[in-house]
Amino acid sequence: MCSELRSWPIFNSLEPKFVSQIHMVFVYGKLGNEALIVTKDKMVYGLGNDINGCLGIGNENVTLELKKVEALCGKDIKTFACGSGHVLALTKEGEVYSWGYYHRGRLRDGIIDDNDTFMLNTPTLVKHDIIDIACGSNHSVVLTKDYKIYMWGNNKYLQLGYFHSQHCFCKNEENCGRKSSLILEPTFKDTPILAFFKEMKVVYVSCGGTFTIVITENGDVYSCGYNCVGQLGRPSNNDLDNMLRQVDFFNDAVKIVCGFEHTLALTNGREIYAWGGNNNGQLGIGNKQCSSKPILVKYKLQRIKWIDIAALPCYNISVALSEEGRAYVWGDCCGQSILTPTATSFSNVHDAIAYYGPSVMHKPLVLYMNKEPSVLESLKAAFDESSTSDLKIQVEGQFIHVHKAILKIRSEYFKTMFQHDWIENNQNVIKHDQFSYVVYKAYLKYLYIDAIDLPLEMVSELLDLAETYCEKNLKQTCIQMIKQGITASNVEYFYGIAVKYTLEELQEFCIKFALNNHKLALLYADDFAKQVQNIIKPFITKACEVSNLVILSLKDNAHLK
Repeated sequence: MCSELRSWPIFNSLEPKFVSQIHMVFVYGKLGNEALIVTKDKMVYGLGNDINGCLGIGNENVTLELKKVEALCGKDIKTFACGSGHVLALTKEGEVYSWGYYHRGRLRDGIIDDNDTFMLNTPTLVKHDIIDIACGSNHSVVLTKDYKIYMWGNNKYLQLGYFHSQHCFCKNEENCGRKSSLILEPTFKDTPILAFFKEMKVVYVSCGGTFTIVITENGDVYSCGYNCVGQLGRPSNNDLDNMLRQVDFFNDAVKIVCGFEHTLALTNGREIYAWGGNNNGQLGIGNKQCSSKPILVKYKLQRIKWIDIAALPCYNISVALSEEGRAYVWGDCCGQSILTPTATSFSNVHDAIAYYGPSVMHKPLVLYMNKEPSVLESLKAAFDESSTSDLKIQVEGQFIHVHKAILKIRSEYFKTMFQHDWIENNQNVIKHDQFSYVVYKAYLKYLYIDAIDLPLEMVSELLDLAETYCEKNLKQTCIQMIKQGITASNVEYFYGIAVKYTLEELQEFCIKFALNNHKLALLYADDFAKQVQNIIKPFITKACEVSNLVILSLKDNAHLK
């Protein structure tokens, strides 16, 4: 399985040969049980539950096998977007296709029937000249090449931005004060939205469950739709407040993402502001209070520089990527309410959402399996590669293939060695017998990849090598690895190692570990207690010696006075 797809269980059954041909994937559905796959030859496949026809493969309910989405095959797919029961696809040529379940009405001879439902189980062309798409639960938004927006779908909460009085669902239409209709097909004619943005360019669109947010060219933010918890970024007193209005706080937004009832904005200054619903802490402000006013998101009271944000229109999780390349999460994470940004071990947003979120994607994942390898990847592949090496090191009768230039650059030990005459005589084999083959190979590999590939129980021998070869960086890496691997059963052993090599930092760490984890004595009984005593005893002895010296010094000073 490709490492970029391991976080998504729906792909586990795919054959490796097919996986190697994948260009893009998009996982959606309530349980991440639906997926669209685009291959390098522009074939599009559906996989999983075909709920409401959302795979676009025709009349299928469930497909455990790959099925072609015939209407999209051969198209150069740019991105996908999905709502609670419908999907949009955008091609690089600017074509938008839609399919899925349309409820609360359909177009029939130009008249919307509120009591009817229908399903498009194959993609249907909607519009040309589009550069971006977004979906709410039951509405859609597209951005054209000339930076105008069109919206269609359910307009119950004015998520389409304006009152539309052409049709009304109320029995008493004359007395209806809410002239909003269900627009299930974009007319792409002049609308109040086009008139509103006549002199402005819209550059970014995003949808929440029942609301819409856009950014204009100058960084202004506008919102419309349901505003029950302030998700529009302003207080709401009546239905008119749900129409398209500016969020006054902003003039430098570069990206907006929406959850079900909350909004995140990334500014040009790489800050994040949040507003709206907060029942799971999705605003990241340290509590569960909703806010109709944008609030600055901080990490442990610090202002981190952010480079990306993500949310899902039907969920309450928030994700951000820091300038250092670490993903942070908050909100509804694995069923827990996380109230402030929390650092993860992931370096990309997709993996963070897959692990902490609902196992669906906020946007398609493009695989880069064809990209050129990085310098580190190339070095890793070159290690112990006989076809390119110019030097063999023999340890315990086994050869390790390396490159003289790399060893000379990375190690003072080898740099000094290569200054002797043997290098000029084209000597290409070195024999070593001071350390074991496994440890010496791990050392040489460290020079290539800057990481230790060795079991913890053998790191002490590698530390001995680092001392012998005066490898300071390797020594520190060994110490860090030991710290991470210390347990109640090995703390005494590694304390002995620390004493042997006069590693005061490691000695202190072992002592603190023993003291802070004294409760483990209940598990290890007398054995652990003896270990703690063996560690602390010399420490106390040393402390007493130091104390006596201090007392004597004080006495001498007092005597002199």
